[in-house]
Amino acid sequence: MSNPAIILVSGNHLDVLEQQFSRYALEYDVRSAAGAADAKHQALDVLDAGGQVALFVIESELPDMAVYPAIAKIRQAVPTARRVVVAHYENFRRDAEALRAGQATGKYDAFLLMPRGVRDEEFHSAIIDLLNDWAATVAVPEVVSVRIVTPEHDILTLQLRDYLERVGLPCGVFHPDSDDGRDVLSRHVGEPDQWPVVEAFTSPAPFVPRTTRDLAVTLYGRPDDIEVDQVVDLVVIGAGPAGLAASVYAASEGLSTVAVEGEAIGGQAGTSSMIRNYLGFPRGISGMRLAQRARNQAIRFGTRFFTGWPVLALEPGTDGKPHVVRTEGGDVHARAVVISTGVTYRRIGIESLDTLVGYGVHYGAAMTASREMEGADVIVVGGGNSAGQAAVHLARFARSVTIMVRRPDLSATMSHYLVNEIGYNPRIEVLGSARVVDGGGDGRLEWVDVEDVTSGTTHRREIRGLFLLLGADPHCEWLPDEVARDERGFVLTGRDVPAGAWRDGLPPANLATTVPGIFAAGDIRSGSMKRVASASGEGASVVSLVHDWLG
Repeated sequence: MSNPAIILVSGNHLDVLEQQFSRYALEYDVRSAAGAADAKHQALDVLDAGGQVALFVIESELPDMAVYPAIAKIRQAVPTARRVVVAHYENFRRDAEALRAGQATGKYDAFLLMPRGVRDEEFHSAIIDLLNDWAATVAVPEVVSVRIVTPEHDILTLQLRDYLERVGLPCGVFHPDSDDGRDVLSRHVGEPDQWPVVEAFTSPAPFVPRTTRDLAVTLYGRPDDIEVDQVVDLVVIGAGPAGLAASVYAASEGLSTVAVEGEAIGGQAGTSSMIRNYLGFPRGISGMRLAQRARNQAIRFGTRFFTGWPVLALEPGTDGKPHVVRTEGGDVHARAVVISTGVTYRRIGIESLDTLVGYGVHYGAAMTASREMEGADVIVVGGGNSAGQAAVHLARFARSVTIMVRRPDLSATMSHYLVNEIGYNPRIEVLGSARVVDGGGDGRLEWVDVEDVTSGTTHRREIRGLFLLLGADPHCEWLPDEVARDERGFVLTGRDVPAGAWRDGLPPANLATTVPGIFAAGDIRSGSMKRVASASGEGASVVSLVHDWLG
């Protein structure tokens, strides 16, 4: 396949951009266009030849049309490409005032000052971030860490791909008759005709996993790899934003720290294609990349991670004995515990749809599946930020995306910046006062029935994708009765703890539970804000309470 294209669009300063982007010419097809119409034609030429366009770099002043109509024309031609507006320093302040609002509504991805000299690494850092984001969410990876061989893309293959994408490991799926497929199978010594066959960079030979846990163990090991006789200072249960923050701050303060995660690092946040309102990332950051950076940061300070092992039980320590966290892969003994397991998406409860999970029906953003929605009509059910981010990402591929909510609109449940971005995206429609009541198809999703919750009328829609982001269920039945929870199952902390469980007439500390030495942070905690930033803040804050407990 040819190198992906970067198209430079400028009427007056094309020479400057060509000089700056010469460093990318080895691995990208860098093209120049004198205006928006020329840029669109060049993009269509690339697509007609079977190539891909990764990035448009558009000067803020063009000779043939205003920038916003130019961006719309370019976006229509290649919705998956990233779009950067650059302003010459003579026009920067003027154009910034007029154009920066467009970034908030998703018209383009970054507004940058055109470089005034060589080695403007601040400029190129922004470009690399956008190319990295494009490659992670759109392009087929050039170099893969894991190769999956299978004659058909079944639900397990989709789950493996989704898991690998969430942990930041590029993978490729190959047919047994392909060159890669034959290469992997030549070293496979297991049963023939069992699929998928997986070759990971950490495995001595290709193997056939039965669950994503089998793959997680191959990549990251088992919890009982920890020395049996060792008691760690802190075990963090769950590695979403709260658990990752707790792991970073605890380990950096010198506490021996182990994090156990039942699925993939990052939790629900790790499935987000782009988080734009997280402090310190003005151009946004994907949930996967944020999670992997936090994981690497925690590892640097000494945290040990074990993924793919849901916690089965927590046995509180008494009389000075450590708490015991039990998993099928082994036990971890710790002087303190932080519960940060987050939440899972609520099931829709419609049997005809639940039988099609993985075949057009998906719980969560399902980043891997979004690439398979090209040219399709899809529905996203849910009104939170995760649903909005999923819809924006799906709109890069799908012909149309409908966000469906029971409320009249999104204003009460979604951040303002996302509501605006969705409102300006021509591929996204918001359907309020509606719910899905049935669905089906021949082996995969083909239709759903939608009910107007106000009138009770029902109509059928033909779709290929249904993405369900239906709200939060805690799923922490494994917690002992000593850890108090509210009526929905969320963990009670601080003043929310029943007065009968207070000690000496005082409530526990804000993030402390009813069991001394056991704390809760993030979405699992009753009354939490259910935002990435607040979960991260709680994860950082809980460490001071752990220190106080350990003395």
